[in-house]
Amino acid sequence: MPFRERHIRHFKTLDSIRVPRIMRVVAGMLVSAVLALVLFLAFVPWVQTTSGPGVVTALDPNDRVQEINALVSGRIDKWYVRDGSHVKAGDPILRLADNDPNLIERLNAEQQQLVQQRDAAAAALATAEIDLRRTESLFREGLASRRDFEQASIRVDDLRARLASAEAALTRQAVEASRQSQFLIRAPRDGTILRLDAGDTSTFISAGQTVATFQPDNAERAVELYIDGRDVALVYPGAPVSLLFEGWPAVQFSGWPSIARGTFEGEVISVDPTAQPDGQFRVLVGQAPDAEIPWPDASFVRFGATARGWVLLETVPLGYELWRQLNNFPPRYTQGVNGQQAEPSAR
Repeated sequence: MPFRERHIRHFKTLDSIRVPRIMRVVAGMLVSAVLALVLFLAFVPWVQTTSGPGVVTALDPNDRVQEINALVSGRIDKWYVRDGSHVKAGDPILRLADNDPNLIERLNAEQQQLVQQRDAAAAALATAEIDLRRTESLFREGLASRRDFEQASIRVDDLRARLASAEAALTRQAVEASRQSQFLIRAPRDGTILRLDAGDTSTFISAGQTVATFQPDNAERAVELYIDGRDVALVYPGAPVSLLFEGWPAVQFSGWPSIARGTFEGEVISVDPTAQPDGQFRVLVGQAPDAEIPWPDASFVRFGATARGWVLLETVPLGYELWRQLNNFPPRYTQGVNGQQAEPSAR
């Protein structure tokens, strides 16, 4: 008989105690749960991601919200649009008027006077050139003095300078007249007037002042994501992205994107080389060219709407991902864009 059992038999009460069956069952369940958890963490795959908030914007800078400015100073005469109006390219938006109501008439009268002066100078020059040729011919024949020939030459040069001055004045007046045609501000392309930034009629505005905010039509959308500097080195152009748009119902599983619902596929277009003031990096994401489901219509996901994106990285065991998160390591990265191997490093 074992030594332990011989000594226990001296204690009748202790010897009569038996481990309850329920405790054995609970102990077996705990051991099985721990073993299952270890196997689960060791063999269940997990897709590493780096996520960040974002906002919907236009891919082409020319398609983003832009300001329409007044090209000349003037007084607001008439508005042709209001907030929310849809315009076509060339449609009038605003008409300005000069403080002088008779400016156009005076410019037309000035132009006629300048044209007459130019024509008179041209006719006088033509006559002077004929006189110069005749005087030169007489001078060579000895019938005219050198002084007459030189005076004729001086007169031709003087009239040429007058003609050039008249043409320059006419050009300046034409420029001024063309500027008056810019009192009518037109839409640069098809789009929507978001907001009128100038005042009511009779309000004076200066050249370069913003009169309206404009959103072009048919803009290709993109998402600006902001990624933490710890993970941005692993994000490269062409990396797949899972996007969740504001107001769009979705169920997102970061580590198992294949079972997520309501998210949309994207692709990294570019990564900014410098950080934002808050230390995060901007990542521009466009719609994946081979996406099975296109992004929601622009009426549901508008410009300026918020979004959240998960850049998909490597597939690793779930236990490794938990260990990485607890140690605050960057995601595992084994294959670069150029096919070079890279080892994860701790920060």
